[in-house]
Amino acid sequence: MKELLDAFLLNYDYIPFSSHTLIPWSIRIGIALGIFLLVFFLRKFFARKILALLHKFTSETKTEIDNYLLSAFEKPFRLFFIVLGIYLALMYLPLSLETNILLSKIFRSALVVLVSLGFYNLAGNYVVFADEMVGLIKLKIDKILLPFLSKVIRFIIIVLALSVILQEWDYDINGFIAGLGLGGLAFALAAQQTLANLFGGVVIITDKPFSIGDWILTPSVEGTVEDINFRSTKVRTFAQAVVTIPNATLANEPVTNWTRMGKRRITFNLGVTYSTSKEKLEICVEEIKNMLQQHPGIHPETIFVNFDSFGASSLDIFLYFFTNTTNWGEFLQVKEDVNLKIISILEKEGVSMAFPSTSVYFENELKTN
Repeated sequence: MKELLDAFLLNYDYIPFSSHTLIPWSIRIGIALGIFLLVFFLRKFFARKILALLHKFTSETKTEIDNYLLSAFEKPFRLFFIVLGIYLALMYLPLSLETNILLSKIFRSALVVLVSLGFYNLAGNYVVFADEMVGLIKLKIDKILLPFLSKVIRFIIIVLALSVILQEWDYDINGFIAGLGLGGLAFALAAQQTLANLFGGVVIITDKPFSIGDWILTPSVEGTVEDINFRSTKVRTFAQAVVTIPNATLANEPVTNWTRMGKRRITFNLGVTYSTSKEKLEICVEEIKNMLQQHPGIHPETIFVNFDSFGASSLDIFLYFFTNTTNWGEFLQVKEDVNLKIISILEKEGVSMAFPSTSVYFENELKTN
């Protein structure tokens, strides 16, 4: 019967609506268009109602993961209604069996793409997951791993989605994988530098010489680490420029991580005039040392204040100590406060700081007219 109906449709511009009624193709297409428009215009209403219900549910939970899960799938969920409207409209038309099978494959492939898009968006919220892991299972993930793991997860999602779609279209993915294996050597030879950067990124992540937000110094650049990906690391300099360094280069360079300092050093020589008496010099040395020991911003373990040497134009007092803070701005404030207190001590004792000078002595007395 189906074969007779198909043959009938090939020769006439009418299709059976019932056993006694024939509907023109133009009307059938209009109905299909109406189905699509109905779903299209009602999608906002249904999406808003369903999403509002889900938001109400997720707002009552203690974790933030479900909120970001809903946010990640919100756009794919809205697109689903458009895909559904097109699919229902086309399925209403009396198309051939092969065409219906093709439409079903396209519809299922579109669903795979939409679901993958949701998980792809979710993988971008790696900061939220890191915070949740710390709160739920006490698992702390280093900041430098987060963007790298996010990119790896997104890559895996794309590969899995592509594999499912290829299987849906009856494509032999085993042959595809075998082809990748045969071409692996040629690919490796053609992408040696890219692979070197990739392995350099793995070395940086496993060795962890720095994290996102750390202030580092290398022979190539000095600044704050902003991002690390498969190929390179981005560092923002203090001039606000972004420098992109290949991972292979960075992995082979000495890296000084200023952020991981436990304390910051201050050392200098304080010169006082040669007219300063021994007693005054001893008092100044002792009071400066006591001031540093009692200063809340100075680390108490390593403090050296000693009369060190006889300079060319001054008696030099050597100072060597550390601040508790490693923050650059706070360090400068502590250093300024210490310098002002040293000036107050010298002024109280009537001791003057020396400045570079040269004395000239004449063997014969100068004659003036």
